[in-house]
Amino acid sequence: MLELNGYRIIALTLDPEPGKSTDSTKQGRNAALSLLNVMWPRRRKDKSELLMAAATQSVVMAMGIGDLNDCWRLDQRCFSDGEAYDRETIRYLLSHTQSVCYKAVSPSHEMIAFVVGMIEPDGTGHVVALGVAPSYRRAGFGRRLMHFVERGFFDRGVTNVRLEVRTTNDVAQKLYLKLGYKIVRRMPRYYTSGDDGYLMVKTLS
Repeated sequence: MLELNGYRIIALTLDPEPGKSTDSTKQGRNAALSLLNVMWPRRRKDKSELLMAAATQSVVMAMGIGDLNDCWRLDQRCFSDGEAYDRETIRYLLSHTQSVCYKAVSPSHEMIAFVVGMIEPDGTGHVVALGVAPSYRRAGFGRRLMHFVERGFFDRGVTNVRLEVRTTNDVAQKLYLKLGYKIVRRMPRYYTSGDDGYLMVKTLS
């Protein structure tokens, strides 16, 4: 009998004792190993650990027309409520000379988040879309991409940024408020679903 960390376990011998069959020895060994697996199960990484690994190992980079298919597919997943853009609209946004777009890529080269920005004719930076894959949400990707697109706007001389958000999307509103955006107007039935939207603005410095 051995004692390990307060637990008493049976000492196992790999070779059968004289007079005992090999089968009975194997059965005893397997039973003891099963008991050990119950006492010390293999540790599985929980979702928070996986998200943390993705957040620290992912890379944010510029997104262009070459990312059309990946961006369109991810947009469909992020906005399955009917507000996703069609493929041609994504093509237009990514290929426009005034677009400012970034993507977050996992270590396995999967696009897991994106942001599409556009510099409007009046010089305002417009955050057109911000999407994070459902399985990677609440890991800081939205905040990270917003910092990138704001820096991209600022580097091109933009000082005022605007975006729209559903009045019912409390999570997104909290993110934008923490980033310094302010609600300036409610827009009735702004979305195709009939939902109202808020117009939010921020001055970059």
